[in-house]
Amino acid sequence: MTEDVAGVPVELPHAVGAAYLAAEGFEDALSEELRRKGVGIMAWHGRLALSAEPPVAAAWSLDTWLEPERHPVASIGAAAALLRARQRNWACHAVRHHRRATLITDRLPPVAARPLTFPAAAPGGHLGAWTLLAADSMLLSTRKSSPFVNGIVQFVEDRVGPPSRAYLKLWEACARLGVWPVPGERCVDLGASPGGWTWAIAQCGADVVAVDRADLDPAVAAMPGVTLRRESAFGIDPADIGPVDWLFSDIIAYPPRLLALARRWIAEGAARRIVMTIKFQGETDHETAEAFAAIPGGRVLHLWHNKHELTFFWNREAVAS
Repeated sequence: MTEDVAGVPVELPHAVGAAYLAAEGFEDALSEELRRKGVGIMAWHGRLALSAEPPVAAAWSLDTWLEPERHPVASIGAAAALLRARQRNWACHAVRHHRRATLITDRLPPVAARPLTFPAAAPGGHLGAWTLLAADSMLLSTRKSSPFVNGIVQFVEDRVGPPSRAYLKLWEACARLGVWPVPGERCVDLGASPGGWTWAIAQCGADVVAVDRADLDPAVAAMPGVTLRRESAFGIDPADIGPVDWLFSDIIAYPPRLLALARRWIAEGAARRIVMTIKFQGETDHETAEAFAAIPGGRVLHLWHNKHELTFFWNREAVAS
């Protein structure tokens, strides 16, 4: 048994073609995104949206199960044996039957979900996902979109240096990309104050031009390689800064205005890579999110450290290829 969109227990009428894991509190955003893509949800299993249709790219999905299979499991031992026979590494998404799920997990090789020490790329091991739909019914997927357990990304945090916790979004974005600023690279941080992202960039050893009318935290402003330009992020001319390896932005702005800003930097060939937070005020602007995702060389994801926001990634090399 699982639940329909109203939370009523139901039997699944069809095979599951894909499963989409929403971040807590963002089930409606995921549901609307899938509806706009023509994808139906036949049931919810906790925060896992089950669809009979093949998987599609879904920005609001923390983790998409790409090849879900439903299996009867007569016992705890049979469930564990089924998983072990398929591959080594598995992560459980427990919704109900928690005791039974724990006993199955205890019979599987442990998955070490240690916090990452940045800079570090996302784990490369092949990680599957499973859940108990009922005491005798398992849904599993050997392939999924996120290398992290249930899409959760944890770091060994720095609670002294950065002026805010916003730096964790930049760390997660770079970990997902598998690359980050390095010494010798030149970066721009638009809307930098108080300096959480500037701090993270400078910590990597890269040079960073912080653009904001407001002050940076004094400790961040004093870091080697940091230059502050007291200008508007939207008014500054990319040509005045010159070519950069990275354009970063965590600006609070209406999404259509941010979209125009991203398009301008891309059109002028001013940045090699872009990492930009799309922040929503009030209702989710799905139309603008789709416009970001449609930019050649770009993609949009809801990161674990995002709130009511998405992160836009763009890579010039991806456009060329």
